[in-house]
Amino acid sequence: MTTTEKPAQDEFLALAQPYRRELMAHCYRMLGSVHDAEDVFQETMVRAWRGYDRFEGRSSLRTWLHRIATSTCLTALEGRKRRPMPAGLNGTGSDPDDPLRDNAEVAWLEPVPDHAVGADPAAVVSSRSTIRLAFVAALQHLPARQRAVLLLREVLQWKASEVAELLGTSVAAVNSALQRARAQMAQVAPAEDDVAYPLSEHQRDLLERYVAAFEIKDVAGIVALLAADVVWEMPPYEAWYRGREHVAQHLRTRCPAGPGDLRLVPISANGQPGFAQYLRGPDGVFRPFNLQVLTFTGTTVAHVATFLDPSLFDVFDLPPEIRARPSTSGGSGGDGDAAGA
Repeated sequence: MTTTEKPAQDEFLALAQPYRRELMAHCYRMLGSVHDAEDVFQETMVRAWRGYDRFEGRSSLRTWLHRIATSTCLTALEGRKRRPMPAGLNGTGSDPDDPLRDNAEVAWLEPVPDHAVGADPAAVVSSRSTIRLAFVAALQHLPARQRAVLLLREVLQWKASEVAELLGTSVAAVNSALQRARAQMAQVAPAEDDVAYPLSEHQRDLLERYVAAFEIKDVAGIVALLAADVVWEMPPYEAWYRGREHVAQHLRTRCPAGPGDLRLVPISANGQPGFAQYLRGPDGVFRPFNLQVLTFTGTTVAHVATFLDPSLFDVFDLPPEIRARPSTSGGSGGDGDAAGA
């Protein structure tokens, strides 16, 4: 590398820094996996860094970076199947009496931490809604190029001519793809939820009661906080449940945790509230069990996505274990300090 190239590439690193989170968000929307998105984002930055001396400034740096990210995502998606949620594979729901089937062969949709994609409470509602779990799940029903067209046109607000140039096609083809993508999204995307930021006092109280009920395994108390037609999903299990009765039966008969065996740590994922659940082992230490992402409708929780993938705990910068405090009351086990973990 010559001495003239190095300053230019050093300059690139500083200029690209403000776009890191939105590029990561774009890769995540395209791929449906926080792990894959991180890999493609890193590849995008390396490609852009190496090619910065050839950047002519005919578009903004932001647009140029998104061009590279989109092309890299499309290459990564070649030959890959979509990343579904269980309800996207079986639209009729499951019987809680049936055995659970762990399908590790399916590449399931993954949640993304808010800090990685900038989905913070200060973000405008329209920006935050495009990172919601339901929206990203709906995107997975689109072919890769349609997905790119929809995101570039409706999320990034690109002109049809810009999208056509990137994809090597015509404006008419872009407009046609956008129309088909909109029609498909209308069929599979659920109605908008109504989470406001900051959370209302009622919603905060509901989440506190949710934690308390889970940590003592009060199944009746848990399901009382859920909508009557709640949807409960648990990848990598194919089964999913609709309705309080089915969820309650699952929690009573399938969940391995007893009273005092869980600790819940608040998380923010996909612009939504959620919890990391830690399960107590025989040695009394609480270790990663699952991540839950909650969706509100009105004053109840309408959807719970439970991801039983311990590798996600590292992505969310969560501790590998929580140690219980020694009991001073003679009760059954000590209380771990989940909030301070």
